[in-house]
Amino acid sequence: MKLTRRQTMAGLAGLGAAPLVGLRPRKALASGAPVKIGYAISLTGPNAGGAGTTILPNYHLWVHELREKGGLRVGDELHPIEVIEYDDRSNSEEAVRAVERLINQDEVDILLAPWGTAMNLAVGPLFDRHGYIQSTPTAITDRAPDLVRRWPGFFPLSGTAASWAEPVVELMDEARSAGHIDDDVAMISVADAFGIDLAAAARRAFGEYGFNLVYDRTYPVGTQDFSSIMAEVRDVKAFAAFSYPPDSVAITDNAQLHGFNPNVMYVGIGGAFPMYTDRFGASVDGVLTHGGLNMADERTLDYIARHEAVTGRRPDSAGSIVMYAALEAMEQAISRTGTLDNSVIAEEMKTGTFDTVLGEISLASQMMPDIFKVGQIRDGYVVGLGPRDVPGRGEFIMPKQPWPAR
Repeated sequence: MKLTRRQTMAGLAGLGAAPLVGLRPRKALASGAPVKIGYAISLTGPNAGGAGTTILPNYHLWVHELREKGGLRVGDELHPIEVIEYDDRSNSEEAVRAVERLINQDEVDILLAPWGTAMNLAVGPLFDRHGYIQSTPTAITDRAPDLVRRWPGFFPLSGTAASWAEPVVELMDEARSAGHIDDDVAMISVADAFGIDLAAAARRAFGEYGFNLVYDRTYPVGTQDFSSIMAEVRDVKAFAAFSYPPDSVAITDNAQLHGFNPNVMYVGIGGAFPMYTDRFGASVDGVLTHGGLNMADERTLDYIARHEAVTGRRPDSAGSIVMYAALEAMEQAISRTGTLDNSVIAEEMKTGTFDTVLGEISLASQMMPDIFKVGQIRDGYVVGLGPRDVPGRGEFIMPKQPWPAR
């Protein structure tokens, strides 16, 4: 196993994961002692694009802003920050080993979550067994309500797969009512935990809304050639792909190359990423995708500006702002409770209210309320459209414009 580590204050310790031990009591933090923050995340491998867009820049931004304040406030005292970072290489076994090391050898005070549903479910038992908070916007599963009962420190901020699939179907129903599509819908999904849960939720919702799912296929993780699918669905006016970032790009590229021009098109996570609009420009204005922002909210605009200034890149339009709001909530909970005991911090996170980039939030359900789960691409960002009751909802512009000739 090869782990990459970057430690920003202390020297490096030797490699080699220690065996698991029982839950250790939290040590009292001495005056002036650093707070150890650690995480294992996909710096390399197929998950690196997602991790390096939604999660890692926000960890860097948070640490940067903590240091600008003089450190992390624990009660009345500011403490310097020590960061320990490992590469899980987009492999769940590597992630488990790295998290074991962060817990048993590095003895971190705060353990931050990896990227993606599969990775978070793989390390979740370790976070729970050792009493750490696991707060993430990238674990989307219908098991979320059960998992928060089993793992008291688990905050699956994005909620269930159904909560993401149903607003997509609601928008398609809106487009059907306006006469832009008919009852026929084509759907494809990536064949892993993320895609399976979302596709299952979408099937139920399409049935409830009276749609005919005329095409329903899964594809292996890493697929880039969707030309045969484009040929099979070319006459359908409504298309949904529950896809990862590289797939979202490949699906759109194949659609444009093969002249597949549905009136309503939804792509998964990648559509909310800056690299998607960087690749396709204004040609994808009108495409529906994962997430969405309230671009009329000054807090959103301020967050985007700070993110760009510190990280040198735009945030995505889905999980990024949710991740940062959760970090702000945890920071405020640590300040209020005056402890690094994660069980105490978690209880404050469940019972308190917090002033964040998303406004005042409560995490009583251990999931983030009032976030957009589907939006429409416009001018490089995703304007939030659904669920319909989220404040700041934009206008659904339909149909999608035709692709330019290629």
